Amino acid sequence: MNRHVSRTSLKAVLAGSAAALFLGVAAPHATADSGPAAPPAPSDASRGAAHDAAEAPKTLDTLSRFFAREGAVTKAAAEPRVAGDKAVPVYYLSPDFVAGKKDAPIARMQFLASKAVSSDGQEASLWAVRQGGSWQIVNIATGDDETHYARVGADKAPGGTVFLEPQINGWYVTKGTRVLPLDKDARRAVGAEGTSVAAYQKRVHKAYGDKLPGSAYGKSGKAGGFTEEPSGRAGGAAEASGAKSDARPESASASSEGAVTVASTVAGAGALVALGLSGVALVRRRSRRLG
Repeated sequence: MNRHVSRTSLKAVLAGSAAALFLGVAAPHATADSGPAAPPAPSDASRGAAHDAAEAPKTLDTLSRFFAREGAVTKAAAEPRVAGDKAVPVYYLSPDFVAGKKDAPIARMQFLASKAVSSDGQEASLWAVRQGGSWQIVNIATGDDETHYARVGADKAPGGTVFLEPQINGWYVTKGTRVLPLDKDARRAVGAEGTSVAAYQKRVHKAYGDKLPGSAYGKSGKAGGFTEEPSGRAGGAAEASGAKSDARPESASASSEGAVTVASTVAGAGALVALGLSGVALVRRRSRRLG
C-alpha cells in the first residue's frame, strides 16, 4: 500500500542541485551510438572511507540496537558485521535526464551503501554521505536492496550503471542505448526485455516532466509532483532509541566532493527515527524484496 511522505523527502529525490553528489570525475561524452554519458563515479578512496564509517564501533553499536529493535535477537547477541571491503555507489534517476537536458546522465549518485548482517541473519543497508569533511553514516534501512541490485546489475550488464527510479521503486541497469529492468516494478514499467534509453526518457518525461521542482505543479504544494512513496516499501520506525518517529533530517554540509543533503537519502521514508549516531542517523523499514 502506498502512503503519503513528507514534501521535503520527495522533493529531494528529484530536486537536482542539493541531491547530487558531484565527485569531480569527467563522464565520457555521449554519442548517438553509445547512449547518454555515464554519471561520475566515486573514487576507491571514497568507497573505502564509507566502508570504514560503516565498520566504526559507534556504527556497529547502533546496528546492534537496530537489529534488536523487535526482539528477534538481543543487542548483545546481534554481533553485526559489514560485508565486503568497499561501499557501493547508489544512483537515482536524474531530474536533468527527466527534463531532457542535452548530454544529461540518466542517473546521479545519491550516497554510498554498505551491507550489514546480524548473527541471526537479518540484513540492513548503511547509507553514507560526505559530511563535515568525512564520510558518515546517515541512514540505516532494512534489507540489502542497494548492494543486491548493484550485484544483479553488474551480472546483467557488466560496466553498466545501476539506478533506482524512486517514484515506483524500480531498479534498472543501463549500458549503451538500453535500459534493462532488475525488479518487478521496473519490469512492469519497461517490460521484461527492457527498452531503449530514448523510449525510457520519453516515459519518465511524460510521467514527471511537468512535475519537477520549480514547475507550476511543484509550486502548488504537491511535493514537487510526487505525493506517494515508492511502491514495495513500507514506512516505519524502529524504536531503537526512543526518539520521536516524526524526526526529520537536517542538511549535510558541502564538501570537496560536492553537496548532499541527508534528506535526499530518505525518499519514500515515512516515519524516521534519529539514533544518535555521528551526524544524523535515520532508520526506515522496507517490505521484503520481490523480484
